[in-house]
Amino acid sequence: MQDFLLRERQGVISERLRLNGRVLATELALEFGVSEDTVRRDLREMAAAGLCERVYGGALPISPAHGSLTQRIGFAADRKQALARAAATQIAAGSTVFFDAGSTNLAIANALPAELALTAATNAPAIAAALIDKPAVNVILIGGMVDRQTGGSLGAKALRDMEQISPDLCILGACGVDLEAGITVFGFEDAEFKRFATSRSKRVLVAATSEKFGTAAPHSILPVAHCECLVVEHDADPAILARYRERGCRTVLAEKTN
Repeated sequence: MQDFLLRERQGVISERLRLNGRVLATELALEFGVSEDTVRRDLREMAAAGLCERVYGGALPISPAHGSLTQRIGFAADRKQALARAAATQIAAGSTVFFDAGSTNLAIANALPAELALTAATNAPAIAAALIDKPAVNVILIGGMVDRQTGGSLGAKALRDMEQISPDLCILGACGVDLEAGITVFGFEDAEFKRFATSRSKRVLVAATSEKFGTAAPHSILPVAHCECLVVEHDADPAILARYRERGCRTVLAEKTN
């Protein structure tokens, strides 16, 4: 009977996540007539099974940003290109920019105008290859062991290389973006490198497809208040964007795709 009730509660929690985008332990405890400890235990079990991501006070849907870089490049390519064109307008001539690994960030590198002069650093060989074709861009490649999942160099060598750079702008890759959970990613080493890269940078920009908003991954990078600019899709909810702006994030809308 207890196992049945557990499965029943978890089924309701999954449905609430699908419909509402988040759940709160206090509300679920009242609804189920159980203690908050019981609900938190349910959420821990669901998180361990990859069904949700635990956050303070409740849970969020798991970020959809799974798969290798090669797999992610093919997902929503036209929407990422629209984000890339909008993000490219935020890059100042003559600046030093760090391009974090990621499929959307690769699209941004490809979208840079050929005449835009800047110094670009990246830990992603694919992004470095795209930037090499830009005659006005000086390219610095962050070295180390390349992680196949992220497509970027991580670990001690990458951190040492990053220590030598003080970017004007960090174009940060993200798996999940949420007002409370902040900017999150799946990999522990990836998170460590991203945190250090943002700490070295004057400004942080995140460009993300709509699926990533209101979701979370296990490892936190920074609060949304520390992200100076969010580049979002053309149909992003204005009310939600207003809440990001209240936290100090400037929002830039991409153009509608065909």
